[in-house]
Amino acid sequence: MSSRSNISVELQYQEFLEEVITFTLCTIISCVFLFINGTMLFTLRSKSVFRDTCRYILLFNLLLADTVQLSLSMVLFLLAVCRIKLTYPLCGSITSLSNLTNVISPLTLMVMSLERCVAVCLPLRHVVIITITNIRMAIVALWALSSLHNFTRIALLLDFPFKDLETLQMERFCSDFAMLLGPSSKDYDNAFTGFLFVSAGLIVISSYVGVIIAARSASEGKSSTLKARNTLLLHLVQLCLSLSSTVYNPIIGPISKIITRVEFSRLQRFLYIVIIISPRCLSSLIYGLRDQTIRPVLLQNLCC
Repeated sequence: MSSRSNISVELQYQEFLEEVITFTLCTIISCVFLFINGTMLFTLRSKSVFRDTCRYILLFNLLLADTVQLSLSMVLFLLAVCRIKLTYPLCGSITSLSNLTNVISPLTLMVMSLERCVAVCLPLRHVVIITITNIRMAIVALWALSSLHNFTRIALLLDFPFKDLETLQMERFCSDFAMLLGPSSKDYDNAFTGFLFVSAGLIVISSYVGVIIAARSASEGKSSTLKARNTLLLHLVQLCLSLSSTVYNPIIGPISKIITRVEFSRLQRFLYIVIIISPRCLSSLIYGLRDQTIRPVLLQNLCC
């Protein structure tokens, strides 16, 4: 009995130590990149060249969604580490906003890829097609589509018999996965995730192929075409990182049924860092430091 209790205490201490290390690491990384993202958002609104350029307007929308998503993910992570369980209405409100911004990122990357494709493949019509008005309408359409997806999730969630529960206090920690109550919600979430993954991937890859074809047939402007191709490659990498967070629920659901609680907790912490935090932290670095116009202003704002 004594040896078993000692083993149990050692396992609890090891699990506690892992949680402390993960908490410290995630908190520091999130706070640093929240500061960088906030500075990047301020930079994109600080000068008229950024406010009146279509690609920078799209970049602001992407960073805004990533920053909100990173903040909400950090809040949910801190609640789980502190063993705080919320009620279903409060958790549903937080996860709904989180899911709203989570869908915005890949949708914005799709529009950014199309904008670069039009700039290279249709240079004479780019000024006519890609206008500030059209970009703002596209951004409104993205938020409307994401909101429609969110309202559908809420409608499916209302079919759950909450009135049969003794209390609205959740038995598990608040997360998007915990709010998938009932088979209808899970099936819809998996179907929408698959549709978003395939459609976004096809659009970005098609834009990249279009730029490659235009580069081969163009006799002038090879440098701008090469730059657009590299930008689309970055869009594709960022899209894969953003879409990785959308497949978090389909991945974590089946795995939770075949491994132990301790192993599942470790896997959740690992996937949280790789899938949830990393994509939201890299946007400002990928686009901010690479852009010759943004970089000096961003570095100045960071230093000051």
